[in-house]
Amino acid sequence: MSEDITLERLKRLKESEDKVEFKEAKRNFPFAGGQHTDQIERRKCFLGYVVALANERGGTLVLGMTDPYPHKVVGTNFGEGELGQLEDEVYKRIHIRIDLKELYEDSMRVLVVTVPSRPVGKLIKFEGVPLMRIGESLRNMSDEEMFKILSETEPDFSAKICDGLSITDLDKSAIGILKDKYALKQKNSGFRTLSDEQILSDLDLSRDNKLTYAALILLGTQTAIRKYLPQARIIIEFRDSETSIPHDWRVEVDDALFIGIEKIWSEIRNSNASIRSGPYIYSVPFFNEEVIRESLLNAIAHRDYSLTSETVIKQFPSKITITNPGGFPKGVTLENILTINSTPRSRLLSEILLKTGLVERSGQGVDKIFSLTLSEGKPTPDYSESDLFQVSLTLDGKISNPAFYIFIFNTQKERNEDNKLGVHDIITLAKIRDGHQADLNPVVVGKLVNERLIRSTHSRLVLGDFYQKLVRDEQSPSIGTYLLEEVKIIVEVAEKSKKVKMGVFVKSFNKALNREQVKYLVDKLVEDAILMKEGKGSGTTYSLNERITISEDKMSKVVDMLNEKYKDQ
Repeated sequence: MSEDITLERLKRLKESEDKVEFKEAKRNFPFAGGQHTDQIERRKCFLGYVVALANERGGTLVLGMTDPYPHKVVGTNFGEGELGQLEDEVYKRIHIRIDLKELYEDSMRVLVVTVPSRPVGKLIKFEGVPLMRIGESLRNMSDEEMFKILSETEPDFSAKICDGLSITDLDKSAIGILKDKYALKQKNSGFRTLSDEQILSDLDLSRDNKLTYAALILLGTQTAIRKYLPQARIIIEFRDSETSIPHDWRVEVDDALFIGIEKIWSEIRNSNASIRSGPYIYSVPFFNEEVIRESLLNAIAHRDYSLTSETVIKQFPSKITITNPGGFPKGVTLENILTINSTPRSRLLSEILLKTGLVERSGQGVDKIFSLTLSEGKPTPDYSESDLFQVSLTLDGKISNPAFYIFIFNTQKERNEDNKLGVHDIITLAKIRDGHQADLNPVVVGKLVNERLIRSTHSRLVLGDFYQKLVRDEQSPSIGTYLLEEVKIIVEVAEKSKKVKMGVFVKSFNKALNREQVKYLVDKLVEDAILMKEGKGSGTTYSLNERITISEDKMSKVVDMLNEKYKDQ
């Protein structure tokens, strides 16, 4: 309303018919309660009216005009010169994004506040109380009114008929992908031979020869999506710095989802991080493909298509944020996001994703996003910037806990397929790693204790011995790929004997490293001229470089030589 509103139009509006509230608010109009102590008086303020209008599915608050009809301009000083701060404070308190517009008649100022609707099934509260308007006053919402709102169910947008959409508006290659994926997932090769019309009907993508929005989103041509549902496009932006406001690169993907999901992943800029453990170097991508796909499909299935904004992927060198319009589905909060099995807004679309194997199961898949991310030693996925009107997920690609990655990687490697750590196992291990002791599933804890992945110490749960050793190894000083503690053991053994066989080196590590790891370390020290090698096969012996043997402090000389070699690493 604020975009085309004029003072002449405002003067003719009726409060009850046009969902508008007029207040003179000439001066000293309170933002939130003012000096009043009585709750009934406190609610007669700017924030109280914003709350009430939001609960009535949105409306307009006009300050600086009289209430009696026809409304006259009297002017207001409320929020003058502070519109940005006013918007921020409203959002901070009730998570509503209002729109403000100033109009003038002569020198008298009018402030027009456009208030959005509350989300389906959710109440907005002022000081803990949901408000509604009645006549000239604001009142507490009754129990019946609250129950009615809380019982609201969002209609399945994806199951609605898209008027005007025809089978000629669908992408043939996307339909082919749908057939192949469904046939593979359902083990039904005959599905590929069915006509396009038949599969659309069988999957409820068409009813009475009319196509649904799910058909458009999954299979529509670019032209059709731009015409019938332009907000279905996915926008990808890349910025070289997290502090950069303008993007350095941008692409819009408005293909059918069966095509677009591959295109989106191909646009993500990815690189690998390296983790060293003994002689082993692990290469871990900043962005896990499965996590990105699951996050994106989650956003598409749960977003509110009645809102005209797009799903946006913002990528930085080591972070990705995926934001989709519409808050969390009904019943989902930041606190229960890992434990509740939500109902997606687009249920038909989600069913097709499940039947074709694009997602493994219905619901959010958030626990999978968490477990995969945590198992790579990365920070916890962050939903904290979400609010009533958007869900925002930030994934940090930097490995913050290399020891945890190696711990999970090696544990999984040693297990057969039917005994791998599950989603809840990994999440529980990560919680214990971070010191959380409450609200842990006792069945999962008992299983992990029996498997010696966690243990109890001083009445607290901690991760097992293998993880603790990895942490100690991490804390050891290093040069290049060398841990100096390991190099020191080699040097001390070589100091005691002019010629040392491999078995002596292996024994000196007392099983902390296996023979293969020790051999890798010794060979590397030979390559870097710390050790000299003589003989072949079983007669091979090793000794310290002469430059080291003549030094009073042999380990200091070794450190100097390694620092010189690896000074640029």
